[in-house]
Amino acid sequence: MQTRRYRPGPYRHFFIREGKRRKISTAPFRDRVVHHALCNVIEPAFERHFIFDSYANRVGKGTHRAVDRLQQFARRYRYVLRLDIVKHFPSLDHAILRERLAEVIRDEAVLWLVDAILASGVGVLDEEYSMVWFPGDDLLAACRPRGLPIGNLTSQFWSNSYLDPFDHFVKRELRCPAYVRYVDDFALFGDSKRELWSWKQAIVERLARLRLTVHAGAAQVTPVAIGIPWLGFVVYPTHRRVKARNVRDFTRRLRARWAAYCDGAISFGEFDTTVQGWINHVRYADTWGLREHALGQPLQVR
Repeated sequence: MQTRRYRPGPYRHFFIREGKRRKISTAPFRDRVVHHALCNVIEPAFERHFIFDSYANRVGKGTHRAVDRLQQFARRYRYVLRLDIVKHFPSLDHAILRERLAEVIRDEAVLWLVDAILASGVGVLDEEYSMVWFPGDDLLAACRPRGLPIGNLTSQFWSNSYLDPFDHFVKRELRCPAYVRYVDDFALFGDSKRELWSWKQAIVERLARLRLTVHAGAAQVTPVAIGIPWLGFVVYPTHRRVKARNVRDFTRRLRARWAAYCDGAISFGEFDTTVQGWINHVRYADTWGLREHALGQPLQVR
């Protein structure tokens, strides 16, 4: 890297299904070491800019704290506006991201490394992206490099950097008193439905500047009392539930892992890791009965 002869290697690709099908791209081990080293150097400078209520891929934050914070706001306000970004990682524009990173990173050697990693991901998610035309676009807009490989530590970190100006727009310009974001999912709270609807239009327009769109049908203002779907849970002011789809997915996975254990493909420790991971996740909701039911079912292998 000191001589600038470093070149990232090819990605290995596979697909997972967690509610929706996702393409995961993993870099070679050597490149992952470089990604970690780069993030260790530049992350502190960006952390000073991030808002408090951005919860993904940050030390001391995470899924469960995002759920806690959302419930705190649900107890204070009557309505919520929930939105999520369409094809978030495939849509992130390299030129916009590079400009944002250069506002904070002044070292040309570090920016050279950023460019090398960005270039290595060009085209990786092209088949996941559906072209969107924004005001002022010409035909060359279709050729803009875009997309960050899901699986890179840098991608998770740069996603926060990309949306940081938007976070500040919500807090400072919209003056939203209660806002939570986790990657591409975000929620705004208030006591006025009219104000929340006006914020939605302002958000759509601001995200267009970042070449991003939201799922229009899912962007609704609803009473917090009916529950807020959020990171695998349905959050109410007084309690939380696990989404039914997540329970079904876990039950299928549990049976598949049990079959793999019985066939000798995995150890009991690996099977138990699956169970404990699920328990540690859903215990953040009111799930004692659910856990008893799901784990009390007989496991059979055909």
